[in-house]
This record gives sequence, structure tokens and C-alpha cells, in this order.
Amino acid sequence: MVIVQKRSNRKPSGARYKGAPTKRLRHKGNSPANPTIGEKRIVASRAKGGREKNRLLSIGVVNVVDAKGKHVQAKIERVAENAANRHFVRRNILTRGAVVVTDKGKVRVTNRPGQEGSLQGVFVE
Repeated sequence: MVIVQKRSNRKPSGARYKGAPTKRLRHKGNSPANPTIGEKRIVASRAKGGREKNRLLSIGVVNVVDAKGKHVQAKIERVAENAANRHFVRRNILTRGAVVVTDKGKVRVTNRPGQEGSLQGVFVE
């Protein structure tokens, strides 16, 4: 079954919209990448307008910006918390807003790794 990101055929009241639209190619979505911890793996996928998205499947390091603005790379050990889904913690899935434990301290992920192909973050006190 195709993943479709379009308006529902039903109104908030439960009634049907008159002349509900059919599926179109522009409504097609993708399954989530669900990037995990491991050796770096990236898959390129075509996006709208011929643009390419680098979908991160797994990564072992994170680029961190400290309070002074200096960039360092830290090795990821595990996911400590994830506001997107509590089950992502035990599966070690990296999403935006996830807090990961690294060899240099706790880091919050600030980008969308499943859509950008890299992992960036800032230290958490």
C-alpha cells in the first residue's frame, strides 16, 4: 500500500467531503528512515523537483557545538531519551530532539538526520 499524505476524505464532524479527491503522485510519501547507531550508512532518494535527499540509516558519531561555538566530534554510545516516541529509546533511533549519551557528555540532536544525511547537536546540561 502506498503511503499518502493528503487531506482525509472525512470532515471533523465525520461527514464525507463532496467529490473526495483520488490519490495523486504528488501526495505520495515515504516510510521513515529511522536512523540508528552503528557504522555510517546513507541512501540517496529522489525528492520533488528532482532534488535528492540523503536518508541516514545509521551513524556512529555526532558533530557537536559547545558553548564557545567550537565544533567537536563525539562517539555515540546510546540514546538516553526521545520526545518523539518512548519506544525509540530502547531501539536507539535518532530523531530531532533526541538526547544521546556520547563519550564527551549528553547531546541533544538539533537536525533531522533521516532527511539530511548527517547528525548535529548541542551539549545538554
